[in-house]
Parts: sequence; structure tokens; C-alpha cells
Amino acid sequence: MPKITPLTTTVRPSVSSSLEISSSDCAPRPLPTESSPLRAIPDREASATAIVYCEGQFGKIDGKTANGLVRHSQRYEILSIIDSEKAGLDAGEVLDDVPNDIPIYANLTEALKLADGVPDYFIFGIAPATGMLSPVERQVVLRAIHCGMNIVNGLHEFLNDDPEFAAAAAKANVTLRDVRRPRDKKDLRVFSGRIKEVTCPRIAVLGTDCAIGKRTTATIMVEALNDRGIKAVMIGTGQTGLMQGARYGVAMDAVPSQFCAGELEATILESFEGEDPDVIFIEGQGSLSHPAYSTSSFIIRGSCPDGVVLQHAPGRKHRCDFEGMPMPTPASEIHLIETFADTKVIGLTINHEHMSDVEVSSAIVKYEEELDIPVTDALTRSPERLVEMVLAAFPQIGRRVSAAVA
Repeated sequence: MPKITPLTTTVRPSVSSSLEISSSDCAPRPLPTESSPLRAIPDREASATAIVYCEGQFGKIDGKTANGLVRHSQRYEILSIIDSEKAGLDAGEVLDDVPNDIPIYANLTEALKLADGVPDYFIFGIAPATGMLSPVERQVVLRAIHCGMNIVNGLHEFLNDDPEFAAAAAKANVTLRDVRRPRDKKDLRVFSGRIKEVTCPRIAVLGTDCAIGKRTTATIMVEALNDRGIKAVMIGTGQTGLMQGARYGVAMDAVPSQFCAGELEATILESFEGEDPDVIFIEGQGSLSHPAYSTSSFIIRGSCPDGVVLQHAPGRKHRCDFEGMPMPTPASEIHLIETFADTKVIGLTINHEHMSDVEVSSAIVKYEEELDIPVTDALTRSPERLVEMVLAAFPQIGRRVSAAVA
């Protein structure tokens, strides 16, 4: 059965000679022509190639950005992963026991030598709690720039604001994309109450902890509904979803708190007016009950969800990176969510880390009896269960689709 990110968090290296690269290590780079500029970067280009850096973290919690891009990416074609601890393995096998022909290499030198030319992008795929680059990581990114790759950065540290990175990018004629950078303060929007104009159901996918699979579950739900002819749209609220190609989204944890609810509300309105969807899903962040994160509260306030799907990891004993903080029960989190907002938890989805398939089945039965809501595992059970979960809570979605077809 597929594996979910284990709990162990590895300290990122401070020194690593395996990460060194010189100009001679860069793969051959095609010369630009008049019809093919050196580094043209369209807003959305599904064929854009990328190497994802995830040294020491792939398949782990801090590697969630790389993990997510391997599982799903509309924007980039992922050529390889860099992680010396798992070099020689297949990225799909590491994550889900299913090969996907995305190799893992030991360092940037090896990844470039085995690439067919210089990839379009170098993506920093680690999401550490600090949100900052280590000294070694700075050097790796600078070498990627030197070799002619555009940089995709999801950290709180904005590369465009760093004189060394800005100068290197200008010299190499590449672009630095700081995914988390919010719009200028003069353009930030406050909550207006116009969220009530969104007449289709809004479903927030929240969790009992951070890095627990909320984005993955939301992505699978959207795909499953669209496959059934139900138009579903996902609102990304973190850097990974935006990197994957979410058409609508905002990195909530980088927006000043006064504007968080308003920025999300405005983004949801844009998706509703631009797509005319049957249902809108909002990716959750952190956990409402987790004292280290406040983003969940802003997501609930800004989206005013009609329903919530809660993600829980029964095999996780304590919060990520907080060994003295036990995991909450689904029942306690549901009570908190429904007390905090005028909404209803419509289903529970399971992250099956550290669980056998038999244990997953037992947990599904247990929680359905205890909570009286549908329960499933988005990765190991049929996506039809997710569709049924949504349609049971919002039957009008099915009626609207049936009327449109008739």
C-alpha cells in the first residue's frame, strides 16, 4: 500500500562537499534564437522542465513541497529529485510504492549531467519551519543560477531581495520566482462580506496537524469530482499548491494578518466569477487547534466554508516537531471547528502513515461509528468514496449537474 511521509525530521546539512558544482559541470545549453529567447517564462507552461532540490528530506515532512510536486504538477515536468540519502531510487516508489520514472540523484552535478540539456527550473523543494536557506543551500541555488536555470523558491526568504541572488540572476539572465511573496501592501484586500455572493458550496480541507496531507486530499477530491462531470476548483493557500499549478491561490502565511481573510475571500470570488464551478475547495494549512499556526483560523474566516473535510493521522502520536504535544482526537477538532465557525464537518479522511491496510480499514469503521460521518483514505481507497462524501452533504451539486446535462 502507498506510504505517507514519515514523522522523522532530519536536520539539514551545514557542510556537504557532494553539493559542489563548477561551470564545467553544467549541461550543454542551447543557444537562443530570435524565436526562442534565452529564458522566456510564461505564466503557465505544463511542459517546463524542472529539477527539485530536497537534500536529506525527500519523503519526509520537511520535504512536503518536493513530495507534492512528484505526486501532482500541472506547471512543471519534474525530471529528477536531488537527495543524496535516497540517490539511485525512484521517487514514486519512495513515496507511494509505485514507480514513476522520476530518478533521485545525489547532487546537482549528477542531475545536470544526466538531464537532456539544462532544465528550465530549479525548484527548492524543502519547507523547513525556519523558512530560510542554510549556507550550503545558498551555494547550491547560486550554482543552479550560474548554470542557467530559473529558480522557484517557496521559502519566506525572498531571493529577489537578496543582492547576491539578484546580481547572479541578472548576469545569467534567469528569473527568481518567490512564490510566497504577497502583493504590494497598497493592493492587499480586506474582508468585505462579498463571500456570500458565492452561491456554490465552499469546502475547506482542514487537518488535526500540519504536513498531514490536506493538500493531497483536496487535489484528489477535485480530480475525482471533475472526472464525474462536476466542476470543482481548488484554491491553493500554500507555496506547494501554487507551485503545482493552482490557478487560484494565495500563500496565506506570508500575508499580513489584517488582510488574510480579505485576500482569500477575493481569490475565492475570482475563481467563482471566472470558472462558474459547482463546488470550490479551499486547501487548509496547519491545524485550528495547533498553537504554532494561525493560518487555519484565517482560512475559515475568509472562506466561510459551507462544509469541512478533516484530515487525521491515527498513527501519529504527537504533533510534527512537537514531541511534548499529543495529537488531538478527530472528535475534539471537529468540536473546535464547529464551535469556531458556522459550518459542519462533512467527512474525515485518513493519513495512513505507520498503519497497515487492515488498520486503515479498522480506523474507517471506528470513526464512522464514533463520528457518524463518512470516513475514507484518499490515497488507498476509491476516489468514489470522496465523491459520495461531497454529494451526501450537498445533494444540490448532483442535481445541478443532472439538470445541465438534461
